[in-house]
Amino acid sequence: MNEWLWFVATGCVFLFLAYVRVSLCISTGAFATLLLLISGFGGLSMVWLILLWILFLGVAIPLNIPSLRRKLLTDRLYHLARNLMPPMSATEREALEAGSVWWDGDLFSGKPNWKKLLKLPVSELSPEEKAFLDGPVEELCHMLDEWEITEELQDLPPEVWDFMKKRGFFGMIIPKEYSGLGFSGLGHSSVVMKVASRSISAAVTVMVPNSLGPAELLLNYGTKEQKDHYLPRLACGEEVPCFALTGPEAGSDAASLPDKGMVCRGEFRGEKDVLGIRLNWEKRYITLSPSATVLGLAFKLCDPDGLLGDKKEMGITLALIPTQLPGVTIGSRHFPLNSAFLVGPTWGKDVFIPLDFIIGGPERAGKGWAMLMECLAVGRSISLPALSTGSSKLASRLIGAYARIRRQFKLPIGRFEGVEEGLARIGGYTYLMDSARTLTTLAVDQGEKPSVISAMVKYNLTEKTRKAINDAMDIQGGAAICMGPRNLLARLYQSLPISITVEGSNILTRNMIVFGQGAIRCHPYLLKVMNAVHETDEERGMEEFDKAIMGHVGFSISNAVRSFFLGLTGSKLAFVPGTPSCTRVYYQHATRICAAFALAADVALLVLGGALKRKERLSARLADIFSHLYLISAILKRYEDQGRPREDLPLVRWACQDSLHIMQESFYGLLENFPNPLVAGMLRFLCFPLGRPFPPPGDKLDHQVASLLLNPSLTRNRLTDGIFLPKNQDEPLGLLEDALKKTIAAEPVEKKIFEAIKNGDLKGGDPVALLEEAVKLGLISEEEAMAVKEATSARKEVIKVDDFPKDWWGKKVKP
Repeated sequence: MNEWLWFVATGCVFLFLAYVRVSLCISTGAFATLLLLISGFGGLSMVWLILLWILFLGVAIPLNIPSLRRKLLTDRLYHLARNLMPPMSATEREALEAGSVWWDGDLFSGKPNWKKLLKLPVSELSPEEKAFLDGPVEELCHMLDEWEITEELQDLPPEVWDFMKKRGFFGMIIPKEYSGLGFSGLGHSSVVMKVASRSISAAVTVMVPNSLGPAELLLNYGTKEQKDHYLPRLACGEEVPCFALTGPEAGSDAASLPDKGMVCRGEFRGEKDVLGIRLNWEKRYITLSPSATVLGLAFKLCDPDGLLGDKKEMGITLALIPTQLPGVTIGSRHFPLNSAFLVGPTWGKDVFIPLDFIIGGPERAGKGWAMLMECLAVGRSISLPALSTGSSKLASRLIGAYARIRRQFKLPIGRFEGVEEGLARIGGYTYLMDSARTLTTLAVDQGEKPSVISAMVKYNLTEKTRKAINDAMDIQGGAAICMGPRNLLARLYQSLPISITVEGSNILTRNMIVFGQGAIRCHPYLLKVMNAVHETDEERGMEEFDKAIMGHVGFSISNAVRSFFLGLTGSKLAFVPGTPSCTRVYYQHATRICAAFALAADVALLVLGGALKRKERLSARLADIFSHLYLISAILKRYEDQGRPREDLPLVRWACQDSLHIMQESFYGLLENFPNPLVAGMLRFLCFPLGRPFPPPGDKLDHQVASLLLNPSLTRNRLTDGIFLPKNQDEPLGLLEDALKKTIAAEPVEKKIFEAIKNGDLKGGDPVALLEEAVKLGLISEEEAMAVKEATSARKEVIKVDDFPKDWWGKKVKP
């Protein structure tokens, strides 16, 4: 019996050490101490003791002596991996190494340090940024009329273009030393978000020069001469930029772009025998191209005559090209879903440029792919999340008011449970999106270039916006599909596919980028293993491989133990000290999912290897889990940063429960479709030993969140903070806000009248006569009757739908 007790104790020690994730050295010491105790006090026979010590020393000595471990084990694994692992191209390496790893690295560790997250500073706007939002941005929003822009002008009015240029809207990311505004990532994001809540066309126009484009590339890689020449001109709008990457044959697979540049000698601006590049290109979908004065261009550079060196195929290169040069064609326009921002194709035929037009100068020739990947991480982190969040905040504000004002069956439609379900999604998603937006801009403002996180937020926030706007359209019904100046939702709805497709289509981003890049960049050991295998110095490669593979094995064992016990105990073994009791459970559940995700990722990579790239739907499910771990982190961080307002808890709970449910279902989708059923069963046992513990948000929670959108409150204001709120009641949103106040003020009076009818004191009939009768009987006062009349009038004004003369369409100017 004693033997079994000691065996159980040994097993418990092993599990504890794996759970807390101690080093190999400490683990060895702990087992040696346990064996000494067994030898002295265990009462085991000498035979058992000898066997245990032989087993212990036979394992401990090789594992703890690197030279012996390498000779017996890891060097053999190294040569096997070197033979099996395909070579990594320069383009693949550049893509993988682009950007930086931030909180996503903690999430992939299986053991996130929540204190580290909560100690990050609170994202705050500077006084200068606040003044810009309250001043020029507010003024710009008053100047914008999206109906006029899209239906009548198909462009921003000239005075709007002039205003944006003069007030620095195109130079938000440009430092003050170059006459820019020098805004933070949060400031940049907040401007785009506010403008987006007023006009998508204007928001995209503001967004592009401050996103992936000439200014961003110049700031990171430009020569001093290029910066001094272009940045002040870009900041004041003297130069209008665009960046041409996508072409007919190269969209998501941008690395295969066919556009060519050939190093040669030619004539440039009257000077002969200039060493330069002759370019030919065909691009499309290029935002601001029709009005651009300077074109950023991605192309493949070749040097057939060896004028720059021995390398004939130099790779992707980026250059800045004045659009007035001979051979450059721009000006044509695409018509993206009835939006009015300028976007179009551009062509170049035998365009000659000197070498110093390459961004960063000739030494940057062939390095364009790495440059693009670095800058894309920043642009994707700010622009599209801001655009999406602004749209969802506007939808939350207006549809919440509309659902309280609009009535069916003598009840506000927002009181119907089916409508509550849609309102809850809108509110929950908006809270989640703003949380992710602010946390991601914090990463950028700390100097990070979060390539994996940028892909997460781009995909998830554009998708959540799509769902939120669809729900809002469904709730508003027929009024939402009838275009006109009163309809604020339709333009948001029309623009949704645009943000879905740009800067990496959502299908590509989810299925291939988030986990494909994240697994290598964020995993604590995988990239080290790959680098060791591809190391040209074999001895050094074997040494690095030994360290990495031993760490990887311990990492996987720990995650397996942690995942199982956290699942078995309902996450209660997860220690998350210092978190408030109201959100503690979400930190614990997220910790559990982190361990399960890290384990599942390791197993998938081990079993499927390179084939996982072709199993896109499995990769997509892993991407969903990884993404929602980040989104939950953002939600919890936001709640802490805002001082833990208890009134916001329904939003926090809804968003967290929705994310937990999505991750759970993604896990089950992964396991049900995993090619190896035996491995899938093992993973299910370790990750979900008690089945599905995370239901979606329930009806009660939906009701609580919906109520927050239906009633004016500090929570509603926090949820929609940062959008444009017109004070003029002639504006559609101004009408809604006014009607909401009047409707709520009239509700107690209407309740009195309803009770009087129910009790037989009043007879139903004409509403005006009914009010007069109620006043005569002393059931309500004159002031109360006036409140009902004003509410009724405001309600009728809000629910009106635009109509036009029957010949109006024939009179429209064709684009």
